[in-house]
Amino acid sequence: MGPDPHLKWIVSGMVFVQFLACYLVKNLSWKWVFFWAYVFGGCINHSLTLAIHDISHNVAFGNKQAKWNRWFAVFANLPIGIPYSASFKKYHIDHHRYLGGDTLDVDIPTDFEGWFFCTPLRKLLWLFLQPLFYSLRPLYVNPKAITQMEIFNALVQFSVDLIIYYLWGLKPIIYLIAGTILCMGLHPISGHFIAEHYMFLKGYETYSYYGPLNWLTFNVGYHMEHHDFPSIPGCKLPMVKKIAAEYYDNLPHHQSWIRVLWAFVFDDTIGPYSRVKRLCKLAKEN
Repeated sequence: MGPDPHLKWIVSGMVFVQFLACYLVKNLSWKWVFFWAYVFGGCINHSLTLAIHDISHNVAFGNKQAKWNRWFAVFANLPIGIPYSASFKKYHIDHHRYLGGDTLDVDIPTDFEGWFFCTPLRKLLWLFLQPLFYSLRPLYVNPKAITQMEIFNALVQFSVDLIIYYLWGLKPIIYLIAGTILCMGLHPISGHFIAEHYMFLKGYETYSYYGPLNWLTFNVGYHMEHHDFPSIPGCKLPMVKKIAAEYYDNLPHHQSWIRVLWAFVFDDTIGPYSRVKRLCKLAKEN
């Protein structure tokens, strides 16, 4: 456990690459703006959302520098185009504390999602609209008061967006936001949303993935290991698996996020309802 000394430099490099990309796309035609947003910029932005996930566990600067982690998450948020980091932190802790908790873990799809998105075509649409549900579901399931950090996050984000618009026009803004939306929707990297906690085998609600896309996602695929030890940074999770091989090697895991997406869409036994949902004591009290 402890901070990842390389995380702040890797994230900073990714942020500046995206700012350079903003300059490079400013004169491209719209079709190329969306093309590069999907195949390049969106991959970086999705990776940055997972860096923010790591930072939310204070692994950039350590638990003793919690505020530095919050501010750095706002910096990592800049290429994403919309304020995200502060709200994510607010809800993600509940995901760990009350995994699958009704009205507490906002990662659980609503009853409407489970009821309506039940055919291959509808499930495909659900995957495409996943960024919308991911951002709006907390406001419906478990609304919380807006925090000062969320206000700060929004002010910084929109200020930088305005600066980019003033310098290079609308296309870089669309490049950033479109990349975020497209690559958090129907995209190979987005397979991790489904792979992590959807019950592909009865009795198992959390799964790891040990494939090459972990290189782009700060090892978020090592999800069993992460939930066991959330204070260990992603870069060290493979070491956890190696040290405790007798606990992890025999557990079911995924080998491909693309295969996960394919199975989610075309397997009639899997859908938004395929999650373990439990009633936690705190939810009963509320």
